Amino acid sequence: MSTATMTGPRSASDSTASDLLRASLRIDSWSTAAFGVVMLVGSTWLSDPLGLPTTWSIPFGIAMLGGAAALALIAGYPQIPPRLAATVVAGNLLSCVALLLLAFTGAIPLTGLGIAFMVVGAVVVAIFAELELVGLRRSMAPQPADR
Repeated sequence: MSTATMTGPRSASDSTASDLLRASLRIDSWSTAAFGVVMLVGSTWLSDPLGLPTTWSIPFGIAMLGGAAALALIAGYPQIPPRLAATVVAGNLLSCVALLLLAFTGAIPLTGLGIAFMVVGAVVVAIFAELELVGLRRSMAPQPADR
């Protein structure tokens, strides 16, 4: 037999802390999905101005749509598991590094605009990683007792 455990209402500070994490994940999900669609739909059109071959942009777009779905699922949990949030932060940091490596190593024959595109993408991903890390830390911090 199982017994349901009851918890009291969340404090305002607890709600705010988890809301930052949830909002960051949701916005990250939507922006990742939008970027994935741009990469898929515009793969041929973006190839010349960016120097990004369609053989790269199509898999990027598909991967981004999968990542967006995962982010949306994590954001939808009633209580976001810290491990999943930490995995998102680590994934964003790895993505940031990967974008910078692609921009500056010559692995892809990017144009100047393509390099700028990758750098801006890296900055955006780093910002999401930071917001999600702050939200994660706040949600895990001990909350003051309600009075």
